Amino acid sequence: MLHTRRRVPLALATTVAALLGAALVILPGAPSRPAAAAPAVFAHPGVLVSRAQLDFVRDRVNANAQPWRQAYDQMTASRYASLSRVAKPRAVVECGSYSNPNYGCTDEREDAIAAYTTALAWYITRDSRYAQQAIRLMDAWSAVITDHTNSNAPLQTAWAGSTWPRAAEIIKHTYPGGWPNAGRFATMLRNVYLPEVINGNTTSNGNWDLSMMEAVIGIAVHLEDRTAYDRAVSRFRNRMRAYFYLSTDGAVPYGPGGGIDTPSEIIGYWQGQSTFVDGLSQETCRDFTHTGYGISAATHIAETSRIQGQDLYPEFTDRLRHALGFHAKYQLGAAVPSWLCGGGLHLGLGPITEVGFNALNFRLGIGMTNTQTLTLNQRPAGTNNLFTAWETLTHAANPN
Repeated sequence: MLHTRRRVPLALATTVAALLGAALVILPGAPSRPAAAAPAVFAHPGVLVSRAQLDFVRDRVNANAQPWRQAYDQMTASRYASLSRVAKPRAVVECGSYSNPNYGCTDEREDAIAAYTTALAWYITRDSRYAQQAIRLMDAWSAVITDHTNSNAPLQTAWAGSTWPRAAEIIKHTYPGGWPNAGRFATMLRNVYLPEVINGNTTSNGNWDLSMMEAVIGIAVHLEDRTAYDRAVSRFRNRMRAYFYLSTDGAVPYGPGGGIDTPSEIIGYWQGQSTFVDGLSQETCRDFTHTGYGISAATHIAETSRIQGQDLYPEFTDRLRHALGFHAKYQLGAAVPSWLCGGGLHLGLGPITEVGFNALNFRLGIGMTNTQTLTLNQRPAGTNNLFTAWETLTHAANPN
């Protein structure tokens, strides 16, 4: 029988969280977890890719080894690697639901991806033209943008805010030619991006919260902001248990809070799905594309934490491996049972498996047959044109 968990009174939970400097929502019934602990000394570059990872990629590409060379060629053939690209910054980026209206939304996301792309190209080739292009793109936006508005502002800020720090970390910490406006860019991250995402979003679909926390943790690393880092990790821990189900959670998944707590509320939040199995996501029955956003952001956060010496992967190994395997199975064409989303799924997971597969299978040695098949089938993984890009290049069989 479905049951309601005993809940910590919200006022008490909020007070305790505030005293600890943690991120707000405490899931009812959730077990106690280690306190968030930002590194005493931040590793740079340290957002999604480390220097050791970049060195591995550079060696593999220069040796014409596969799949890295093919992935590199795919990246440099893309529009994002163009040295003639001209940024299109706006003071106010306005994004409605599904980017309608779209006033600067696509331009901002894609200029951020282009900055990251050319930063990667700089590191691999040591061609300073790529570094200078990344700097031009970042400088153009940091000189102009002041705000994000309309209903999709938090998600838009999260997507761009996840990508900008990756580029900035590589350029600031590896390019010897200098970046005079690095401080202005950091101010942009602190004043324009961080306030929009740091408190997360409790009741929207979970990919929002995970993407927002990815942005927070990346910005926190770049700014060396230990408080923001800890808040992101604390909120990430809560959201992971409210987004990916394990049978050990009980009869129903954990709710995210914010008035979504009872079994009926949680089932409604999970798109009406009332049968729960390991790996199911809160958005599985919505569509695989948005679920893929959530998986991608979750693995990016875990990867950055590992680079920073915290390593959240062990804490969430089962949730991530089951989530990847469950969705890979159906993305590969397995028959959909009648109990799952009414017997119909909207596929389209996207190029989002490389980071998690590398962490869990290659580094930790966990067997992941379906995820492996899908990952190999999709190589070289390109970009979703939002916040995920070139992860075969950066994370395929990367031991670092």
